[in-house]
Parts: sequence; structure tokens; C-alpha cells
Amino acid sequence: MQLSATPYEERLTAPRSWWLISFLVGVSFALILLPFGTLPLLGGLVGGTAAAAVVASAYGSLRIRVVGGSLIAGEAKIPVSALGDAEILDPEEARAWRTYKADTRAFLLLRAYIPRALRVEVTDPEDPTPYLYLSTREPEQLAAAIEAAKHQAEEQAEDQQA
Repeated sequence: MQLSATPYEERLTAPRSWWLISFLVGVSFALILLPFGTLPLLGGLVGGTAAAAVVASAYGSLRIRVVGGSLIAGEAKIPVSALGDAEILDPEEARAWRTYKADTRAFLLLRAYIPRALRVEVTDPEDPTPYLYLSTREPEQLAAAIEAAKHQAEEQAEDQQA
């Protein structure tokens, strides 16, 4: 498997405030267990904080990658040859595509804490998905990586035909 000309990888990590919220969940558990003594209080603090941190970490573990002629977004993998134009969405336009402009057949990899996004048309006639909506902090770089991977795939196809 050959890497794309412009490799791209992004992890959609949870914002820093979520880690503070995780600690506050632990404090809440500790307060609930306060009448039972010091040891349950400490257990509630540690256990509640750890459980909330695991949830925050898991939610923020999704990745978007352009590798080997494919776009991998979360669990979805689509060859770049099946992708059309990419549209960079500012926060207002991204919100519109998440709500009233959204198509129920579209693939949405969305994280509400990431205000910008990239909308990529799917040109494969066999695929009923009209477009991919990808929350990303770096939409310009992702669009450039997809475009570079498409050009590389076209060049490889031409080389194989020759």
C-alpha cells in the first residue's frame, strides 16, 4: 500500500473543558459517597473521574486520514477516486449542513465541539451516499490532501494503462 502524496491525519480530540468536567463528575460522585466515610469518598472521586475521562477519551478518539488512495473517516473507508469536489464550510455553513440542509443519506462524522467542516461529494454511482460531512479543525489541509491523493491515483491509473 502506497502512501498518498500529501499524507493527512487528524484526531478529533475532545476539548480541554471536557477534562475539567470529568473531574467535576468525580467530585459529584465523591459528594454522593461523603456520608459513607473517607474511603468511599476517595473511591468516588477517583472512580467517577476515571469513568468520565474514559468516556471523553473514547468520544474524542476518532481519526480522519488520507492514506493509500483512500479517505478513512472513523470506521468509513472510501477510495479517493469515488470522491468529487470538496467544499470547506465555515462555522455558520457547517451548522446549516448539520441541520436543515442535511441529507439523511449522507455520511456524517460530526463533533459538535469542532465548528468547521469539510463537505465532500461522492461521485460513485453505486454508492447512495450523496456526500461526506467531516468535522475537522483543518479543512483546508484535508481538502488539499484529498485532491493530492486523487491526482496521484489518476497518475497511477494512467501508468498502469500505458
